[in-house]
Amino acid sequence: MSPDSPRTGPVSGAPAPGALLLCRADPDAVALPARLLGTRMLVRPAGGEWSVLVPEGRPWADGDESVDRVLTGWATALAVAAPWPVLALWWDEDRAGYTLASGFRRPVGYIWLTNGTPVGEDEAMRTFAARLGLDPVLDMESLDRLTRPDPDADARARLLGLLAVLTRAGVSLPAGLTPGKPADRLHATARAQPYARPGRRPGPHRTLRAELDAIDVGRLAPWLPWSGTPKARALAAAQLAAGLPLTALGLRRRSGGWTAAGALLLAHGALGLAYDVTRPRD
Repeated sequence: MSPDSPRTGPVSGAPAPGALLLCRADPDAVALPARLLGTRMLVRPAGGEWSVLVPEGRPWADGDESVDRVLTGWATALAVAAPWPVLALWWDEDRAGYTLASGFRRPVGYIWLTNGTPVGEDEAMRTFAARLGLDPVLDMESLDRLTRPDPDADARARLLGLLAVLTRAGVSLPAGLTPGKPADRLHATARAQPYARPGRRPGPHRTLRAELDAIDVGRLAPWLPWSGTPKARALAAAQLAAGLPLTALGLRRRSGGWTAAGALLLAHGALGLAYDVTRPRD
């Protein structure tokens, strides 16, 4: 998927822009990097191994940047900041689509016009299935149908079809959080549900450290800044190396999404290296 792909004019009755971010990780593990994006979000469980982040929507509502550009930057930053994949679902007045980010690999995505016309590449669907470990026969057959013309399926129906495939991978969105709704309405729905965890920029370092200590991340522990492992140091260095050019790119293009992505990576990398330098040695 290319964020510079051509756009059509608005379609009468088309949905207002909105988005959801699906992360294959526990909500507690997702909450911290979500705060570092510097925008208001809520995180909610979305199945046994998944969480959903619900953004308020101001970056694309208050600026000139499109929702897909913002979401691609966020997904990329979240996926590099921690060892789990991030799937961004987005829609606006004339298109809808997804972006899957996983580690330092190039994000992959697909686009449908509002009337459901597919404009993505079939190879993107195959890469999508492979990176998420979906069934190469059963799931791929369902994904292939989403790339074929269907006069009865609009863009929202295509995203719902994608989510139907993901249910077999354990995704289960909370009630009311469905594609096609405006971002502010989705955010209000998530806020009204129990256990919605706010994702905001952290306060003083002491507060941030207390939250870090409270997170139970299990198998992610060797990668986290306070673990002091070679994996944590390597990840921190890689985050700094990726964050600098991303931040420069975002500032040059005046892109809020990519600037936030670079800032998140720089913050994570700096935190990891600083903790490794200052932690007590045995």
